[in-house]
Amino acid sequence: MEPQLKDGVTDGIATVVIANPAKRNAMSAGMWRDLPGVLDRLAADPAVRVLVLTGEGDTFCAGADISALREPGDEQQALAVRAEEALAAFPKPTLAAVRGFCVGGGSQLAAACDLRFAEEGARFGITPSKLGIVYPSSSTRRLTALVGPSAAKYLLFSGELIDAERALRTGFVDELHPVGALDERVAAFARVLASRSLLTQAAAKEFADGRLDRDAHWAEQARGSGDTAEGVAAFLERRAPRFTYGL
Repeated sequence: MEPQLKDGVTDGIATVVIANPAKRNAMSAGMWRDLPGVLDRLAADPAVRVLVLTGEGDTFCAGADISALREPGDEQQALAVRAEEALAAFPKPTLAAVRGFCVGGGSQLAAACDLRFAEEGARFGITPSKLGIVYPSSSTRRLTALVGPSAAKYLLFSGELIDAERALRTGFVDELHPVGALDERVAAFARVLASRSLLTQAAAKEFADGRLDRDAHWAEQARGSGDTAEGVAAFLERRAPRFTYGL
């Protein structure tokens, strides 16, 4: 099978699958190049409320296809950074579902998601020091914000893999689940996210990511959305709310 990104939407949940099983789902140059376009299309779809990123089979992503790094220039890294930034900028909640190896570019993509749920036995690593590669500054800052300076330096300086339990302790992983239970938990939590106000989520995502100039914008969006009135009415009437922002 050719390396590819697969995607689909069911009940408001978009799923993007990294599929290159012959190389543990390593990202080819074409896959890096295609990801921003896939994300743009899903972001523009009003049916999409949540995005789940995962790998095909029993591994998430073993990183970039190392054979492509023999090519001259920095194009491979530039493609990876553009894909990572597109994922981080996705305007709706994103969740990485990780099993098996999440290494190099795989960890780069997972860190760009809002949340990361993992299966016991998963392994995480950021390995540029094994290849003499300078890890991008934007990726380094994102990793450091996620796990703190000491843990980020441990990962980047050594290139060593850590287990899922340590990834959970450092904050790289948000939830850890037994083998066989990850898909059910991810699906259940994605349904929860899809049922919540996208207005709240979109504003919270920007604020949490450091935007300081959007208070007036989101106040205006809230006034015109109807989500607040619907949420209060649903609470008082003891029913599930029917939020419409973004539809």
